[in-house]
Amino acid sequence: MLPCRSRFAPAPHLPWLALLALTMISVPAAAQQTDGGAPAATNDLDITAAHVEILHELELAVFEISVEGRAGHTIPEAAGQLDGAPVLGYVFPTTLKPEDVGFAPGDGIVALAATSHPDFDDTPLWDEGANGVYDDDGRIFHSHWVVLVPDDRVAGGLSVKATQNVESDLPPTAPGMPMYLDSPGFQVVLRDGLLKIIVPLFRMSNRTDFQFDAVSAYMRVNTSQPDAPMLGVFKVYSVLSSDLSLPYTVDQ
Repeated sequence: MLPCRSRFAPAPHLPWLALLALTMISVPAAAQQTDGGAPAATNDLDITAAHVEILHELELAVFEISVEGRAGHTIPEAAGQLDGAPVLGYVFPTTLKPEDVGFAPGDGIVALAATSHPDFDDTPLWDEGANGVYDDDGRIFHSHWVVLVPDDRVAGGLSVKATQNVESDLPPTAPGMPMYLDSPGFQVVLRDGLLKIIVPLFRMSNRTDFQFDAVSAYMRVNTSQPDAPMLGVFKVYSVLSSDLSLPYTVDQ
């Protein structure tokens, strides 16, 4: 199947979505942290198209991003520790609700992401490297559900929503970090300029009527500064819609 943008439609009315888009474009000067340490922009991170297709006969959703270069070829350089660890991601912000993918209900943008972070492994249930070792796969691009919220403490204007109620707010497959991050174990496929994530429909409450966007971004882990998010967005390389309006609809 040739890569293409999915059909265009107005985004649903979300009162805070405009704020979220604004923070991605211009973060206040008072932001506490910068994008230092982010990998240089390459065409591997330049998104040219995105597509979500429902394979009804298999009850699967296929999330696909096309890039100008080679999907997944750019990998962040390890920091050598968890605090300050770099995270590089291809992200699908959606109009799904947190409860659709196993989180507690609440505000925020539900996003499906494929990420690479050489300093740590946050998928303890899955052995993406298929080598019999479950805690050495952080560098390999792997899947996450996250809930994003506006956050002017970081240069990218967004962070993963925090929680102190890990057991009640997060799905059983979450790695236990105090934020809305799940490690669902969905297959990530990288082929030249294409990245695909394969999601069983029942793992998103059989929702097929959502809208989405596509983003490539650099994030960073924080474990030492209590007044900063644990995982914030520090640099946005590419936004397919240019304004994070989530305008694309699912191909049925």
